[in-house]
Amino acid sequence: MSNRILVVEDDPAALRLVSYTLEAEGYEVLTATNGLQGLRKAQNDKPDLVVLDVMLPGIDGFEICHRLRAEPETAKLLIMMLSAKAREVDKTTGLKVGADDYLPKPADPSDIVSHVKALLAKKIASPG
Repeated sequence: MSNRILVVEDDPAALRLVSYTLEAEGYEVLTATNGLQGLRKAQNDKPDLVVLDVMLPGIDGFEICHRLRAEPETAKLLIMMLSAKAREVDKTTGLKVGADDYLPKPADPSDIVSHVKALLAKKIASPG
């Protein structure tokens, strides 16, 4: 069974890069190009992990993360923020609103894969 990963990213080039990288590793990839679409897909499609940009049209990634953590059915969803907002204060904010990991852009595809694998391994180690 392959893990299902939702990538929420409004930049087409970044979305293609992340999707291709994860698909090449055998993951099933779902995509959303704005905040509201990402929030709905996270709630309806039950991904194993969300790769979430911060700067999105509509609802930003910090707010999406906060909303997902507030809902019982998505509260334990793995969330990795992947953002050009690379200052320490941005990373701190991302972790404070509930992200499990925060990776600054531009990120090397091998770093994206290693962070995703580490998060999914953490989920397997502590199910539920």
